[in-house]
Amino acid sequence: MNAITRRGFASGLLLSFSFAPALAQQTTPPQPRRLPGSLQTNRRLDAWLHIGADGKVTVCTGKVEIGQGAVTALMQIAAEELDILPGRITMVSGDTALTPNEGVTSGSQSMEMGGTALRFAAAEARAILLEKAAARLNAPAAQLRVQDGMVTAPSGNGVSYWALAEDGLLRREATASVRPKPPGEHRIVGQSVQRLDIPAKVTGGAIYVQDMRLPGMLHGRVVRPPSYAAQLLSVDLDAVRKLPGVVAVVRDGRFLGVVAQREEQAVKARLALAAAARWDNPPSLPQPADLHTHLKTLKANTTTSSEKTAEAAPVAQRLTAAYTKHYLAHASIGPSCAVAQYAADKASLHVWSHTQGVFPLRGDMAKVLDLPLDKLRVTHVQGSGCYGHNGADDVALDAALLARAVPGKPVKLQWMRDDEFAWEPYNPAMVIEVSAGLSAEGKIVEWTHDVFSQGHNNRPGNPQNGINLMPAWLLETPRAAPYPRATPQPAGAGDRNAVPLYDFPNQKILHHLIPVGPLRTSALRTLGAYGNVFALESFMDELAEAAGQDPIAFRLAHLKDARGRAVIEAAAKLANWQAGARGDGTHGRGFGFAKYKGLSCYCACVVDLEIDRASGAIRIPRVFAAADAGQIINPDGLRNQIDGGIIQAVSWTLKEAVQFSPTGVTSRDWDSYPILTFPEVPKVETVLLNQPDQPPLGSGEASQGPAGAAIANALKHAAGLRLRAFPYTPDRVKAALERS
Repeated sequence: MNAITRRGFASGLLLSFSFAPALAQQTTPPQPRRLPGSLQTNRRLDAWLHIGADGKVTVCTGKVEIGQGAVTALMQIAAEELDILPGRITMVSGDTALTPNEGVTSGSQSMEMGGTALRFAAAEARAILLEKAAARLNAPAAQLRVQDGMVTAPSGNGVSYWALAEDGLLRREATASVRPKPPGEHRIVGQSVQRLDIPAKVTGGAIYVQDMRLPGMLHGRVVRPPSYAAQLLSVDLDAVRKLPGVVAVVRDGRFLGVVAQREEQAVKARLALAAAARWDNPPSLPQPADLHTHLKTLKANTTTSSEKTAEAAPVAQRLTAAYTKHYLAHASIGPSCAVAQYAADKASLHVWSHTQGVFPLRGDMAKVLDLPLDKLRVTHVQGSGCYGHNGADDVALDAALLARAVPGKPVKLQWMRDDEFAWEPYNPAMVIEVSAGLSAEGKIVEWTHDVFSQGHNNRPGNPQNGINLMPAWLLETPRAAPYPRATPQPAGAGDRNAVPLYDFPNQKILHHLIPVGPLRTSALRTLGAYGNVFALESFMDELAEAAGQDPIAFRLAHLKDARGRAVIEAAAKLANWQAGARGDGTHGRGFGFAKYKGLSCYCACVVDLEIDRASGAIRIPRVFAAADAGQIINPDGLRNQIDGGIIQAVSWTLKEAVQFSPTGVTSRDWDSYPILTFPEVPKVETVLLNQPDQPPLGSGEASQGPAGAAIANALKHAAGLRLRAFPYTPDRVKAALERS
């Protein structure tokens, strides 16, 4: 049997109770021992690893590659624990038929959860192999030496993993009882190994789902309503069916799509179908200028994220401020795409998608399509650009709906640019109100933080009622969207990083979750952390100024966390921070710091900023950063994550905002939603603080908040402008300069 199809599944737990006639005692079997990381929910060793007789090792992971280098790092972990060269490993990731169910690749948890699971699974597999080798070589296992899968006894006799591998060797429950290697013995972990995904991306290889070509493949396009509220009055499908190459035209309620033999034929048919449709499109959105005021008028579910009280010095000075950010788009360079093939004879469906959660997507799609789970397979294929919940899951359902109209034929459904911008889930607009009391000695003794925001995490598979797939909401029999609920602390969602790492004796953090708001929202890199760190770190600078202290010294005076202090000091040293230095009206420096989620990577940034006072245009020539992500698996990969997050934050902070009118989203192209260009990318210098004896910490979302806040503080330092609304577009900055 094929090695991959032999993967194990977690066994169920049978609960058995016995009842006596009177005063019976109910006994509950002991619960299985909790296992580390994703082993807890995927407890079979053969779900993670297969040792082949051909000298190859297959490693399966539910985490997927979205440009963060995670699959390469996971390969390094497996190779390290097994004592084999990375080149022997084949990585299989994100396939509902082949891999463990690790939920969604999100929240910077690939190393913390998936990496931890794989480390223990591989360590245990190695111990099992050594036990067999000891019996074969007649030598104690502790005296055996392993080099690239060859086990050698003190006598010189040896046997390979491949000779020991037998069918069913790892078909057992993991115990996590084997201690992984100590960091001092690592030879592969901690090295900058060549990324698995990079060669094809830089040589034009076919690596993205957008590149897929299957035999007999057809091409699809969809036509969306002009707005969320628009209703379809009529549509002439017959005229579209007569167009060259058109194979099928699909209408189901407000869902409209076409299938054609060639892609350009599908594009032309889409235009014709759009022209053939008549819509009623009433105004349904607020005036853009009133957005943040409007948000605070909407129904909100309020929870307390953090509250503590203690005796402290009296308040001598109180400051308040309100910060806002706009809706942000994922703005993926390649619009969302999927391939689907429906087998009518088996009533089964195979979907290839750049989703970040193949199992959650399968679950929601099965409900919409009325298919049993075992008749629906979702396979991850990389997509051209996304960190978060963009249109990947939606386009998968689009492709499935069209594939059912042409059984047996694979259909590639590519969104157009305006589909992506107008219909993807956005990062929510936010209002953050903060206040603080300073003592006479310049210490913060009171702190409050109120964040108003729509839901930040409305992915498929969330444990709520409803379906998180937009096409399902357009069908003749529509499926309801889920009702968002707050994600609890310490991770949080809208209130992510709203709870300060700093030590304040009295604080209260309130999260006002707005379940229903103007635009569709969900997860984008950092969730609410970007907005909350912007507010928190900007306000720390305002308080430092009120206290007459240097911003970095002020932070250190309020921070006990030793690793946080080390990161702040490392960034300041790298940037040659000069306390008391003044901006000259056009040049300035700013600082920002956070520990992502309060659980993951520490990051601090120093930003150099230049401003053209005539135009209001801001340029960021240089950024210095320091990061502590615990044990470093791949230094180059970690540096890429920190640097990439900084560059993305510069784009968000200076340029990005979803534009809309009362009748719909108007950001439909790169002109109406500009992003950072290559000449505008800052030079980034990053220092990494390795902690080999500590667990690896998620880093993919660590630098965006500190970088955005540092830009805000640098603008104040350069030009005396404290702008509390992102983004810092030239028009907004110029208007503020004219008022100052």
